[in-house]
Amino acid sequence: MSLRELQTLYGSDASPAEQRGAFRTGEIPVAVYGLGKMGLPLAAVYAETCGNVVGADVDPDVVESVNRGDCHVDREPGLDDLVAETVESGALRATESPAEAARDASVHVVVVPTPITDDREPDLAILRAVAEDVAAGLEQGDLVVVECTVPPGTAREGLLPLLVEESHLDRGEFGLAVCPERTSSGRALKDIRGAYPKVVGGVDDESGRVAALVYGELTSNEVIEVPSATAAEAVKVFEGVYRDVNIALANELATLADAMDVNVNAAIETANTQPFCDIHRPGPGVGGHCIPYYPYFIMAQFDRETPLLRTARSVNDAMPAFTVEKLAEEMAAEDRELPGATVAVLGLTYRPGVEETRATPARPICADLAERGADVLAVDPMLADAGGFDATMVGLPELHERDLDAAVLVTAHEEFEGVDWTAFDPMVVVDGRQALDLGATDHRVYTIGGQ
Repeated sequence: MSLRELQTLYGSDASPAEQRGAFRTGEIPVAVYGLGKMGLPLAAVYAETCGNVVGADVDPDVVESVNRGDCHVDREPGLDDLVAETVESGALRATESPAEAARDASVHVVVVPTPITDDREPDLAILRAVAEDVAAGLEQGDLVVVECTVPPGTAREGLLPLLVEESHLDRGEFGLAVCPERTSSGRALKDIRGAYPKVVGGVDDESGRVAALVYGELTSNEVIEVPSATAAEAVKVFEGVYRDVNIALANELATLADAMDVNVNAAIETANTQPFCDIHRPGPGVGGHCIPYYPYFIMAQFDRETPLLRTARSVNDAMPAFTVEKLAEEMAAEDRELPGATVAVLGLTYRPGVEETRATPARPICADLAERGADVLAVDPMLADAGGFDATMVGLPELHERDLDAAVLVTAHEEFEGVDWTAFDPMVVVDGRQALDLGATDHRVYTIGGQ
């Protein structure tokens, strides 16, 4: 068996046991493209598993940091140590050149951002650029794995023809599979190592087989091989779409709380004691780089009516305005007005404990408050400033020095649990996350979905 045959998995005549052994001992070089908050943990787990990984990222600061053994991704338990250990042992290194990484690798793992455009169309420009770099170094027997979330059909209809054309290899001379990341910030290593089953699907049977073999070594959980790459893409998109629709149901029910004279949050919690019911929690909106985007991966991809998905997006997109309107109503009930009022918005990130602000409901909430004439103060322990928000950043310790007329809890960061609400004069508070206990105060409190 030639050296090249030992360094590849796709189409190899070696037994599965021999292939797994070659992968684990570093004979199969791996490149991970994208060293962001999902990519770096993935590269580190690959490195601890096989001992031969190069991570590619176009940000020179990221590359320099990784090669020092430092971790630029914050608040990921265990990641600092794992990056330091794998870099020191030589199992992990980084490069600014994806093309260089491609030349050295036999397994190519792509985990780059796939956002949407201002027109709400899937933006796959970064993915295509990386695929071109991979193709430049692609050799017979290599495997390309896409971990980023993409519209169903992307691998088969977009990436495969691109890789064939740019690499000058024939279809069937290399593998292409999809293994969508199922990872959350703050628990990345746990998720990658086996919190959930891995889902893999290839553009052909051999691609799926090899991807299942590789991920079987990374995870302590099971590997579910679905019939195709498109099926694997659909699994991840469906996971996000389910959550968006479910949250929209909770949010729409929450808007009826006053009319029904029912604590919707309590009713949901009780309804969920029935095993066939799993209604999510309502809130001031849906943020992040996942749930608000994935419905458009379906709606923009196929020439079909998708009224449920569109309605869910409309309901969730309307929640920031609903939140501000409720604040205005509650202030009016206290003979106060939003124009000229000082309002603290607690939490700018889309989720507690993370620094991500993409699609956060705090942005339209701040903008709406500012447009109505309020003096908006932003408080978020994850962020150094309020850039991009219509608000003035205020540190949490400074909050008690401000004369507040109102506050809106958008994101329930753990740090907010220490706020002494009794230190403020009576004001209006909108609790968007059912997270505040203000029963001992004289504040007027409205909880979204509550009473």
